[in-house]
Amino acid sequence: TPDDLDINVDDLETPDEADSLEYSGHGNELEWEDETPNTINTGREVVEPIPEYTAEQERTDNRLWRTVVIGEQEHRIDMMAIEPYRRVVSHGGYYTDGLNAIIVFAACFLPESSLPDYNYIMENLFLYVISTLELLVAEDYMIIYLNGATPRRKMPGFSWMKRCYQMIDRRLRKNLKSFIIVHPSWFIRAILAVTRPFISSKFSNKVSYVNSLAELEELIPMQHVQIPETIRKYEEEKCIKRRMRLDEELRDASNAAKTSRLSIESEAPSGEQEVETTLSKPMEE
Repeated sequence: TPDDLDINVDDLETPDEADSLEYSGHGNELEWEDETPNTINTGREVVEPIPEYTAEQERTDNRLWRTVVIGEQEHRIDMMAIEPYRRVVSHGGYYTDGLNAIIVFAACFLPESSLPDYNYIMENLFLYVISTLELLVAEDYMIIYLNGATPRRKMPGFSWMKRCYQMIDRRLRKNLKSFIIVHPSWFIRAILAVTRPFISSKFSNKVSYVNSLAELEELIPMQHVQIPETIRKYEEEKCIKRRMRLDEELRDASNAAKTSRLSIESEAPSGEQEVETTLSKPMEE
């Protein structure tokens, strides 16, 4: 009964938002406009009525939220918060026979860590990625991780990657046949090295690297793989830089060979000098 309850509200601990995936509200908390509530002359507190949803607002709200079940636990995803970043994961068609899916993860579409609500966006995006995997994968599958054109400020942190791996159920882990990283940077290699103690050796053996889209095309069918334009431009700029570097190396090698040849020629005696030297020697009797 209420009389039996003896609860000190000040002693209750509230969970840290960053440590929980449970959504407890965002932007709809009740707030006072100043430190004290408004009162009327009678001294009684003014309580404003809660606005009621119209039918259209309810339909809109249902479209902005998605309820998913991950690991036998129900979660709600704020679809409006992640709308600009939903292209981070897409379906790239199938490989070999059957329903072996190609899942494309484009890191260039991740949010920047400087956003004020970055943690909230990443939590909802995390749930979206995991639930999308469960929807798209029917049998075996591979993940293509497009790392190019992704600045450091967009790279997900270690804890986010670790949590993604831990919440993937056993079926998805078992059915993953390959994890290909395109345009790997030293940072992503370092992240994978740090996470190695937390992942199985079987998963580590599935990770491979390719340095260009041409190499990727040799491994998988690319007809339905959506490559962002920023990554295509990144590869073009990378190829231009590589050609410029090779041209510079060839010029340096050519100049070095020319200098070496001139040095040898300047040190070696000419043909006339050799003849004069031979004639000036006394004849042996």
